[in-house]
Amino acid sequence: MISTPGIVLHTTPYGDSSVIVKVFTRMLGVRSYIVKGVRGRNAKVKQNLLQPLSSLDMVVYDNPKAELNYIKELSPRAVGTDASPVENALRFFMTEVLYKSLQEAEPMPALFDYVDSINSSLIIHHSSLPITFLLTVSRHLGIEPLDNYCPREALFDLQEGRYVSSATETTLSPSQSEMLHEYLASHELSNGAPLQSRRALIDSLLAYYQLHLSGFRNFTSHEILHTILK
Repeated sequence: MISTPGIVLHTTPYGDSSVIVKVFTRMLGVRSYIVKGVRGRNAKVKQNLLQPLSSLDMVVYDNPKAELNYIKELSPRAVGTDASPVENALRFFMTEVLYKSLQEAEPMPALFDYVDSINSSLIIHHSSLPITFLLTVSRHLGIEPLDNYCPREALFDLQEGRYVSSATETTLSPSQSEMLHEYLASHELSNGAPLQSRRALIDSLLAYYQLHLSGFRNFTSHEILHTILK
């Protein structure tokens, strides 16, 4: 048995009253667990504990050879509060990025700590969080865009992952390329960056993920995010 904090990524109904929950744990990386007694009138575990990006303290059984393990104990790491539509949209977005980009592999404690740290302060960071989040996760996954921007190589190529001199089918526009460079260099955008430009950069970074991660497909939560973040 191992004690570890974890962040919920996805749940799937299993049997009459159980669920399979995929959790990003600090100690073990991404793991899938069966949680019994979740569904039904007399549920032992409240389903609100297993909402996207819920932060848990867990005691788990860990057999590395098993596809599914069991959670012996779980409890919330923080008292839940009513979330705003913006917070909910951001959490669904972050959860989908993690769920579709992380594999059940080795632990990534630095990435876990980053996600855990911003999970409790989403509103503070909301204006630029989607872009920051995508670029930070890409760095932990080893696919961070290379910022080799210069006057001769001023177009970012999504396929190459770097700035190039000539336009191709996968290069960003000059304005988007410059915006990405600005963000990679300073980790923030100027206050005058138009909302439509921010949305376009989010969409471009999602396309970048699709090109560089084989399992990153059918992403949907950014549409809700675009509607709510005005």
